[in-house]
Amino acid sequence: MLLRRTLLAAVSFTLLATEPNDATRRWWSHVQALSNDGLEGRDTGSEGYRKAARYVVAQFERAGLKAAGENGFYQTVPLHVVRFRADQSDVELVRPGGVTKLHWLRQISAPARMGLPETLEAPLVFAGSGAPPEGLDLQGKILVQLSVPRMGTAGAGRGRGNAGDRAGIVATISVDNLAGPEPPRWPVQYAVAMTIRDAQAPAGRGAGNGGNAPLALRFNPADAELLFAGSGHTYRELKDLSDSQKPLPWFSLGATLKAHMKVESADLQSDNILAVLPGSDAALAQEYVVVSAHLDGYGIGEPWGDDKIYNGAFDDAAYVATLIDMAERLHDAHVTLKRSLLFCVVTGEEKGLLGSKYFASHPTVPTNQMVADINLDQLRPIFPLRTLTTLALDESTLGETVKAVAGTMGIRIQPDPEPERNLLRRSDHYSFMQIGVPSVGFVFGYEKGSPDEAAYREWYAKRYHSPLDDLSQPWVPDAAAKFNDFFNQLVATLANADRRPEWKAGSAFAK
Repeated sequence: MLLRRTLLAAVSFTLLATEPNDATRRWWSHVQALSNDGLEGRDTGSEGYRKAARYVVAQFERAGLKAAGENGFYQTVPLHVVRFRADQSDVELVRPGGVTKLHWLRQISAPARMGLPETLEAPLVFAGSGAPPEGLDLQGKILVQLSVPRMGTAGAGRGRGNAGDRAGIVATISVDNLAGPEPPRWPVQYAVAMTIRDAQAPAGRGAGNGGNAPLALRFNPADAELLFAGSGHTYRELKDLSDSQKPLPWFSLGATLKAHMKVESADLQSDNILAVLPGSDAALAQEYVVVSAHLDGYGIGEPWGDDKIYNGAFDDAAYVATLIDMAERLHDAHVTLKRSLLFCVVTGEEKGLLGSKYFASHPTVPTNQMVADINLDQLRPIFPLRTLTTLALDESTLGETVKAVAGTMGIRIQPDPEPERNLLRRSDHYSFMQIGVPSVGFVFGYEKGSPDEAAYREWYAKRYHSPLDDLSQPWVPDAAAKFNDFFNQLVATLANADRRPEWKAGSAFAK
């Protein structure tokens, strides 16, 4: 597998539109080191993650950074994990005419949580429009419903989002809707929930609290006809009615879902990596510009064909590599900045921003001395860099600095054009914003209807959180180089500025 991936990467590299410059080749060597198959996807707390962390520390040391963790470069994050064991669970549809076995994580998925029932056996009823008809008994039943898109216009692909509040039901099965900018992923990587150990988990979610809501199961629309076989209705018929905004019928599906479910839980730990490049100005050196990126990926998951490694090359190994690249550039050029830089490489982002949340509540430098956080995630150099969507652009004066630096490089800056995706709260800058540190994150932008948008949508549909986010995927060296140059200039500008960024009047994040 590793040899095959290496050959594919080499072929892809030769097919790039332009040859990378020397700086970009060095950056790419770090991407390769952090997302090759040998690290097995860097899952939080895994041996692959620990290997990747040791690599990052070695590069930081070589670039002259100073340890800023609680144990040298490391800050240990105590975690608790609950795993749904698909390999020890089974599920089937039982009808008078026979039994249809289903496959966990490929056709149906359950949440990972304590309190999950060991067994589930109940008849299926389809949840139509409005109230159920008189005489249709829902007590002890599982309601099957059509989902709305996870993101995007709420009315598109109209489904039944309220079936879970029907009194007496034991569970829901929601057939995923694949519309929207981030369609649900099948097969599901795995079912895992992590929390910071001893922290309160939200009701009904996470590792510690099952909540009182009915069990919520998801179903793969590619196999949804299995649910409706023999019912007198088809999934396609119902989906067409829903898409046309027409009423949906209530009816019994004439089948019983029978499941056995196994979960296991354990404590584990995973490290943040913290390093400082000391500033040179006597008055400003005690202030820190934070640069952050997450090291964790999804690790080993449900296979796509013969590939079960979720490498996370552009999510987010490439931008940990950008932090390493910046440290190397400053070291090699013997450049000093007035303010100190705090390099914050965090764990557990894919499990709910756990590493950055932990650092925010256990900072290793005073919170009021962190003047800004520039977070790197959600970036894909797969088309030329002309526009950068900037998250939290208008929350602080940091946005004005971003615009000024970008303007010198011919990069247009825009606010988030898709706020319904909630990207602002989905990466580690949000943890810093919640403790009062002005922050921004970036997404490669595009013109509506352009080939760049098509490439962006295709990446999310096919590669996002899948084994295809690997070293063999195509990328644009000029785009990667331009962003890395922009990032370096932005950080240097902030570190050398006379005044620190400030929240704008009315920002909800101002402390």
